[in-house]
Amino acid sequence: MKPLVRNFVLTLKKRFEEQDPLIQMVIGPRQVGKTTGVLQFLETYPHPSHYVSADNVLSNGEQWLLQQWQTALLKGDQAVLVIDEIQKIAQWSEIIKKFWDEQRLKSRRLRLVLLGSSSLALSKGASESLAGRFELIQVPHWDYVESNALRPMDISTYLSHGGYPGSYSYLDDEDRWADYVRYSVVDRVIDKDILQFALVKKPALFRQTFEILSCYPSQEISFRKLLGQIQDQGNIDLVKYYISLFESAFLFKALQKYSRQSFVVKSASPKILPLCPCFYHLFSPSNDKAGFVFESSIGAKLLQLSPELYYWRQGNDEVDFVLNWRNRLFAIEVKSGKLRRTTGLSVFKTQFPDAVLVIVTMDNYLAFISNPGTFLEAFL
Repeated sequence: MKPLVRNFVLTLKKRFEEQDPLIQMVIGPRQVGKTTGVLQFLETYPHPSHYVSADNVLSNGEQWLLQQWQTALLKGDQAVLVIDEIQKIAQWSEIIKKFWDEQRLKSRRLRLVLLGSSSLALSKGASESLAGRFELIQVPHWDYVESNALRPMDISTYLSHGGYPGSYSYLDDEDRWADYVRYSVVDRVIDKDILQFALVKKPALFRQTFEILSCYPSQEISFRKLLGQIQDQGNIDLVKYYISLFESAFLFKALQKYSRQSFVVKSASPKILPLCPCFYHLFSPSNDKAGFVFESSIGAKLLQLSPELYYWRQGNDEVDFVLNWRNRLFAIEVKSGKLRRTTGLSVFKTQFPDAVLVIVTMDNYLAFISNPGTFLEAFL
């Protein structure tokens, strides 16, 4: 069977067709195929390439990077150097910046792809040292269309078990599936991609917060309520800090309430959006919130279009998602079951007349997932 090629591979290919591409930073959660996709790109790249991993580099990081840089340069014109697990090199961003700036004065220039398993470390290093020199390529969790192409499944199976392709081999064994996601993915993200790079005084409470957030897919929850559930004597800032770390590792997104008044946004409770659908089932193996998980899968896909994603509520009236994309405002209602009458969209429209109203249901789910941008443009 022909291997699946994800969209980010095509993006990488397109960018390297340009005359003088910037550094390409491939970031995203663990176990979603970043390395596999980059290797697929190299197979079709028409010029020389040099792929290395910094996973086992223990010392002399700058010397090791210089050696790899020169090895790639000797391969010829338009050669591309790919460095995996770049965050394992101490002060990697400063070193890369020095090499990159030095080569701008030379006739032969190296092309560069950086990726790794710690999105927190990559993002921080790039923003501090490589400003203006790089582009981000974000690799999300697997959606239903991709998952079904790899391992045929229905939508309900995807919503309960989907997101990490490595786990699909164990869909017929619930315990093995749960162990794989919990210990091979979630625990490694927390240990290797967050706790290794961020200060967390109480790791046990941090892990507990992950489980609690997983149980509130697409639901509003106050910071104070979260603090009470983790049974800590800290303050709300602690909870906000925990959530920000999970966001940096592409595990959750805390959506803010949409308003054109900033003080309303800051005072409202966030809406928790898991970026992988299986988190809820992993920690709460029931079907009680299947509708919320379906809504979360829509929200995660919308977030890939634009980071300006919100929710809206006024009294009993609500809109699941408000998206600001390409200078247009979309009010999006998600219905997983029988379509019921709702006044949220109508009330929102009266307050924001420029909004484009959209309803996503099980009937048009595949059309939406296949190409969210095209789907939304159909309503303009």
